[in-house]
Amino acid sequence: MSQLRRTPFYRAFHRANLFLGGERKLVMFTALVCAGLIISSQSWWVTGICAVLWVVFLGLFRQMAKKDPYLSQVYLRHIQYQSYYPPKPRR
Repeated sequence: MSQLRRTPFYRAFHRANLFLGGERKLVMFTALVCAGLIISSQSWWVTGICAVLWVVFLGLFRQMAKKDPYLSQVYLRHIQYQSYYPPKPRR
């Protein structure tokens, strides 16, 4: 037993769940909202506006994922625990 046992640690088990370079939930929800607006309005100018909005938000979500792949989850947890951890120490 002089050799240490090696266990492979695969990246797929702890890699962030990204879609099109952004957080999966945010990108899919934005695509769903834009598609719903396009289908419900059935006009060309709403289609253009939704396409522009989706491209802008996709770029924003990609930048967020580059900084931290779990940024939205961290922010939501911060909002949830904000009352527990005040910005100043209590005296």
